[in-house]
Amino acid sequence: MTLPTPALKRPADLVEDAAGRFITDLQRGFLADRPSAVGALAQLRRGAGKLPEDVPELWGVTGVERIFAEQILSGNEDQAARCERAYFLAVTLYALHQQSQRSPMHHKGVDLGQAVRRLMSKPGEIDETIRRRFVRVGTAATPDILAYRLREVISLLRGKGVPLDYGRLARQLYTAQTPDGLNEIRRDWGRSFHTYKADDADDGAPTDKESA
Repeated sequence: MTLPTPALKRPADLVEDAAGRFITDLQRGFLADRPSAVGALAQLRRGAGKLPEDVPELWGVTGVERIFAEQILSGNEDQAARCERAYFLAVTLYALHQQSQRSPMHHKGVDLGQAVRRLMSKPGEIDETIRRRFVRVGTAATPDILAYRLREVISLLRGKGVPLDYGRLARQLYTAQTPDGLNEIRRDWGRSFHTYKADDADDGAPTDKESA
């Protein structure tokens, strides 16, 4: 009897899963004050807002080998490069976000648009300065510009202790590099920003020291 061949993950699924698992493990170690995790976060912050090819000193630190172990990327250089960029950006931006925070800044289910809306000082009102920063992310035309502008927004989220789903962000950053993908994630970010309700402010927030 021939067993069915397991279905291969799609690249977007692969990136989301790999980034989410790596960051969850790193977060757990950091919040438990494990020296290895604390040191890894300090290293990874150096890459926040940059592309992997610009930070060779982080080779072997990001856990990116997890995505290259999958058969789906074999022989497809363009796809592999998109996955690597998306994974790298998510992991290093998380490291920046978690800096000096004693609660988890990676939490499943919190989209970027929702997180930005939670930054608004008065529930139900739009903070124009924050809104402009968010718009700048949405209008980024290249991966390097997007990386830099995301770094600005993540710094704002860190300042207020607002968490974000970094597995989802990794997936979106992969999609942004595909044909019409940037339009797709703009729609996602815009929708989650506009549908956010202040009464639901705690729905995406973690309740303990470990994110799901």
